[in-house]
Amino acid sequence: MIDHVGQQLPKLFVLDTNVLLHDAKSFRNFEDNDVVIPITVLEELDRFKKGNEDIHFQAREFLRQIDVLTGDILSETGASLGDDHGKLRVVFCHDQDARLNRVFISDSPDNRILNTGLFLQRTSPERRVILISKDTNLRMKAKSLGLQAQDYINDKIESFDKLYTGRRIVENISTEQIDRFFQNGGAVNAVDFPEVQHPTANENFVLRNGSKSVLATFSAGNQLLQRVEKYSPYGIKPRNAEQLFAIKALLDDDIKLVTLAGKAGTGKTLLALASALECSSNYRQILLARPVVPLSNKDLGYLPGDISAKLDPYMQPLFDNLSVIRHQFGENDKQAQKINRMLEMEKLVITPLAYIRGRSLQRMYMIVDEAQNLTPHEVKTIITRAGEGTKVILTGDIQQIDHPYLDSLSNGLSYLINRMVGQPLYAHISLEKGERSDLADLASELL
Repeated sequence: MIDHVGQQLPKLFVLDTNVLLHDAKSFRNFEDNDVVIPITVLEELDRFKKGNEDIHFQAREFLRQIDVLTGDILSETGASLGDDHGKLRVVFCHDQDARLNRVFISDSPDNRILNTGLFLQRTSPERRVILISKDTNLRMKAKSLGLQAQDYINDKIESFDKLYTGRRIVENISTEQIDRFFQNGGAVNAVDFPEVQHPTANENFVLRNGSKSVLATFSAGNQLLQRVEKYSPYGIKPRNAEQLFAIKALLDDDIKLVTLAGKAGTGKTLLALASALECSSNYRQILLARPVVPLSNKDLGYLPGDISAKLDPYMQPLFDNLSVIRHQFGENDKQAQKINRMLEMEKLVITPLAYIRGRSLQRMYMIVDEAQNLTPHEVKTIITRAGEGTKVILTGDIQQIDHPYLDSLSNGLSYLINRMVGQPLYAHISLEKGERSDLADLASELL
């Protein structure tokens, strides 16, 4: 809307609880517009103050920030968010919108938040009111009642199709150029290959013509294309070019952060674990961690048994991959016995991700599985804990997300890939070819 002077009036953004639990600083990202916190949101945040999960940290952080911001009292006009920013208001309304009474049978926090948006729409007709929520269902309810609703997109990537894959196929490379990779240690100057345009640090290439090909990785430090040799860590043989690229990054001590993305059966976790075992002598401990996303979004306390019984179902995929590596050797083989000893001595540890919070991660090879179920803030928290000599691997399928408020564009793994491209300490590879079995590939394609 435009006021009588002809200026655009600031919008009113109504924030849902899940937005603040996703990013405690989200209320500062709406430029010169006003931000509204329904009183119901504060009531819901009160339930999340105690705990060690990321959502508990976000709740406490937000409440601390607005306490400082508002001072002794918060007037109806709100508190200023600073220069070139709008105001923050906490709004409560006594009257329930008649449409909510007619349409929805029961009272709920979501409906109260929705009611606040409808109240502002009625009482401030000159302002544009927008509900911000990561709950798809709440957004749909708002839209059906004529209230504009949007997802919180500040940390979303632009497009899934534009997400960095970590590899490129370059055609029409002459046989003479390819032959150079098999001389002088397999390294050639990137400037001699104009076909490879704008390479980024640790990007992988399939250079080929009709009869020959070579796999190479770009080293940004010395501007070289280095041939990728075939290697089988701990007996696991790569079955395609993508897996070879992944192993190269997983075994490179100069690369401290690796992300592997791909659908089920592409070998992400298996390759990461085999590579960790291969270079275990360089690290104090191998740590395999997984976020726990309970069924129906219920807490683990709903499950029967002690803590071990509650967690075992979530950790089982990691044990399955370890069994694949162990069983390729005989039971009495030295390699198999070494894995058993590592488990007994806790040099190899499998644990829920929440259990590593607060730990000092020095000289560790840390693999975080199912990283697509982490928020951008959780990913940042994990990586910033990496101490001297630690290598961090994150694996996941960004199209198979179990977290209720994340999607393929807003999850922590996609966010990390998008932000880290081009950093010398970072490498990424998207694994597309399934290698689990013909049946698994068929099911992925047809079902």
